Amino acid sequence: MSAAPAPLVDGAKKNYLLALREAIFEEMESNPNMLCLGEDIGILGGAFGVTDGLQLRYGRDRVIDMPISEAAIVGVGCGMALNGKTVMAEMQFIDFISCGFDQIVNMTATFHYRTAGDVNINMVIRGPAGGYGGGALYHSQMNEAWFCHSPGLKVVCPSTPKDAKGLMKSALRDGNPVIFYEIKELYRRRDLEEFVPEGEDALIPLGKARIAREGESITIVTYGQNVHHCLEAAKKLDAEGFSAEVIDLRSLVPLDEETILESLKKTSRLLVVNEAPMTCGFAGEVLARMSQNAFELLDAPPARITRMDTPVPWVKPLELHVLPSVDDILQAALRICRY
Repeated sequence: MSAAPAPLVDGAKKNYLLALREAIFEEMESNPNMLCLGEDIGILGGAFGVTDGLQLRYGRDRVIDMPISEAAIVGVGCGMALNGKTVMAEMQFIDFISCGFDQIVNMTATFHYRTAGDVNINMVIRGPAGGYGGGALYHSQMNEAWFCHSPGLKVVCPSTPKDAKGLMKSALRDGNPVIFYEIKELYRRRDLEEFVPEGEDALIPLGKARIAREGESITIVTYGQNVHHCLEAAKKLDAEGFSAEVIDLRSLVPLDEETILESLKKTSRLLVVNEAPMTCGFAGEVLARMSQNAFELLDAPPARITRMDTPVPWVKPLELHVLPSVDDILQAALRICRY
């Protein structure tokens, strides 16, 4: 198998997609037991190009184009992991992960428990997620709460190129099954490009949040694409005389409660933002934990901004109406700060 060209230009700023691609290339290079599975990930290089060049470099035995069956992709990946392989399984869109739901929550997630800790399933199930791009109801979902509710799974959602690479590398080394949400609207955003470390220096531990912006008036907890909406709202909040601390969770499971608690000791006010539906969404989990563990720190009722409990419409004005906006976040933050 002839080697493919170098996947990226070293030392250059990288976008979110290229950072993910670099992480997978590096882990395939350093781990000969790693395999990749998915629909069109080989010859096509993935629907968005995350695996472009991977099959050319590492061959069809390690980068395997699979049938259109998410259940088969996860099931085969789980079997390979049982035989000591590290597996990256791609969902072409995270919406279709539901077709592999049984294989994920009833099989993959439970093996470690069912074998009394003797078996690890070292598999990352990754795919493009999220709205704001006109993808309508089958290409706009954030269904992370399904898997946060399934013991045995870790759940990750980065918002920057550096975090995308570092968390992907850590997930592929973790030894547990990880559901990895990639925000497709961030894949090629030029304004988010940044220098990304290489090799071991790139690693970012799972379960550790990032303080994206420091502030003293209110703590805004979020993840994924909404991090950037919250940062924009925080700038507007400054003009109203309030400073927001924005926490990017990065990992939902395990959840870094300590970072949130330390922020609340300073701000005493809490707003949680995510683009999944409100009912039984992860924003509610954060609110519940903080209400239970930090009630005495709060000087105002905590609140959440989420997507409406409806599928995501295709028509742009309706899509923007049901998803969280910068103004939604700003107005909610002002109500809490002025309470």
